[in-house]
Amino acid sequence: MTMPRRLAGVGALAAFALAIVGCSGAATQAPLTPIKFQLQWVTQAQFAGYYAAIDQGYYRDAGLDVTLVIGGPQVDNVQVVASGGADIGTAWLPNMLRARENGADLVSISQVFQRSGTRMVSFKAANITSPASMAGKKIGSWLGGNEPELFAALTKAGLDPTKENIIKQNFDMSGLLNGDLDVAQAMIYNEYAQVLEAKNPATGQLYTPADVNLVNFNDPAVGTAMLQDQIFTTTKWLTTGNNKDIATKFLTASYRGWIYCRVNPDKCVAIVLAKGSQLGASHQAWQMNQINGLIWPSPSGIGQLDMNAYNQTVQIATTYGILKAAPSADAVRTDLSAAALAALPSGTDTMGASFQLQTITLKEGGN
Repeated sequence: MTMPRRLAGVGALAAFALAIVGCSGAATQAPLTPIKFQLQWVTQAQFAGYYAAIDQGYYRDAGLDVTLVIGGPQVDNVQVVASGGADIGTAWLPNMLRARENGADLVSISQVFQRSGTRMVSFKAANITSPASMAGKKIGSWLGGNEPELFAALTKAGLDPTKENIIKQNFDMSGLLNGDLDVAQAMIYNEYAQVLEAKNPATGQLYTPADVNLVNFNDPAVGTAMLQDQIFTTTKWLTTGNNKDIATKFLTASYRGWIYCRVNPDKCVAIVLAKGSQLGASHQAWQMNQINGLIWPSPSGIGQLDMNAYNQTVQIATTYGILKAAPSADAVRTDLSAAALAALPSGTDTMGASFQLQTITLKEGGN
């Protein structure tokens, strides 16, 4: 009769011991480190890797509580980071370097996009297939620091950008669609899709890629591409406490997010849409596909800086007035991105060498 009582006592002691362990584990769990990450535009698939890193718990796994701060046309995303309004941010590399040259305490720590997303778009009838064939045409550009690739391409083709008919265009493709422009500037993941989401009045059907010509600055024959989306912070923040380690963890988790979006683009589109994107589902699917194409393949691994591309970016930026002079060597750091890459789980495909663009069917208005 005593055995049940002894077993009951043992069970009670075991339960008590488990309770003690549970309380001890909860007490010793380290709090998450809050990080504000400044985006350069509104919620869209351009930033899907960061949204995925939150959704999949990659930042949490790294001990980080990351808040994505929305950008937009009225937000100077580079200045937000420079002034301490966010800890880390993403911006086109030339824009960050320009702010740095003007006195901002900034440093680039990872180059996510491996190639330029800027194109010049025209309808077939205009017969514009190269920078040289833009001579005498009505050329659209945003003229907000986005024009150096275009100006460099025109100059390389023997044209003088100051003597060509370059027109400031809106942040849409209305000028091209209305016939006010012969060729217009567009991001391959955004404005170009807007053309393909519009109806051709001659057919009543949506325009297709066969209806347009693209000038791609990445093409060797053009050769004036500049590096765009990269991750940056301030030297002050980076050298405070253990922020260098925090930045490295942030990069590793972000790389995991981008790798997830390469493998699961449809899921990443759904994540972005759920976060309140104002763009439609087909437009976001197009954007996710093209953003992946700007990141992958990453020949040296995701987030690593190609020095040849960096030097070309600086050369064009200095030639066309984005920068007055080449930045000092400490404008970029490659040690953190290298450490972040090395910290990815063993066996991770960090290069995406086999990546191929998908075929995305756009709907009218991008819905």
